[in-house]
Amino acid sequence: MPLFRRVPKRGFNNKPFAKRFEIVNVSQLEGFDDGAEVGVEQLLRAGLVDGLQSRVKILGDGELTKRLQVAAHGFSKAAEQKIVGCGGTATKVGGQEKKSARRKGA
Repeated sequence: MPLFRRVPKRGFNNKPFAKRFEIVNVSQLEGFDDGAEVGVEQLLRAGLVDGLQSRVKILGDGELTKRLQVAAHGFSKAAEQKIVGCGGTATKVGGQEKKSARRKGA
């Protein structure tokens, strides 16, 4: 058996710090009424996300024919173009990202 498989693996793992998003496609937004405001609460009521604490990202898979005001934590470029192209708005929600305070110099 090769040496690299026998030696234990140690080191950095980013899993506890990873940002996890729930994915909603543009085609799934077609179920909302024309001119509706769509946020995390409305997506939860429609059964598209698991909870209010979920971070939601809208992806551009599918077509959109309705004018919607969508508020989510993230948008792909294609999704944002499709929403705005139909006359709707795509608004990012959520707080500012925390930046770590690093000391300058030593």
